[in-house]
Amino acid sequence: MADILVLYYSQNGAVREMAQLIARGIEMVEGASARLRTVPNISAVCEATEPTIPDSGAPYAEFRDLEECAGLALGSPTRFGNMAAPLKYFLDTATTGLWLKGGLVGKPAAVFTSTASMHGGNETTLISMMLPLLHHGMIMVGLPYSEPDLTTTNGGGTPYGASRVVGQNHDKNISDAEKKLCIALGKRLAETTLKLSA
Repeated sequence: MADILVLYYSQNGAVREMAQLIARGIEMVEGASARLRTVPNISAVCEATEPTIPDSGAPYAEFRDLEECAGLALGSPTRFGNMAAPLKYFLDTATTGLWLKGGLVGKPAAVFTSTASMHGGNETTLISMMLPLLHHGMIMVGLPYSEPDLTTTNGGGTPYGASRVVGQNHDKNISDAEKKLCIALGKRLAETTLKLSA
């Protein structure tokens, strides 16, 4: 069984919902399973700490989750066209050991994001998440234009990875096209992982 890590940070729940859909797509592929994990928030207050177990959602990621995964889906909301600080902090602090020993080299990876507006930086955020993964030697998997929803969506969806538009007040439900593209990305990542594992 190929264990694929779906690692994300979500502040208002939109990216978490995408992560669950990507996990569903992964689990639709025989021989693949999804492992959902999140990262804790960070604070400028030195004494502030997060609970060791989140109040809701997926458990916090540990080093071994990355070490054991056969593939990786990485998700973050957009912060000024970049990934959110908690996810960047986790990558910066938890993955150096893996980089030193080449622990992620040759493994497939995909990225996903959520933005408030159509032109809120979803593509640059996806690319910002790809950069550390490329430094780790991972093989990037995107969404091909053979996915019909990629060319007809009125919301999120890019060839770089799944995306979603939630509105300024986070009040827009995920569209059918955005859901389908999340599931398609999960399936494509799982299929690629199995091919590379063989």
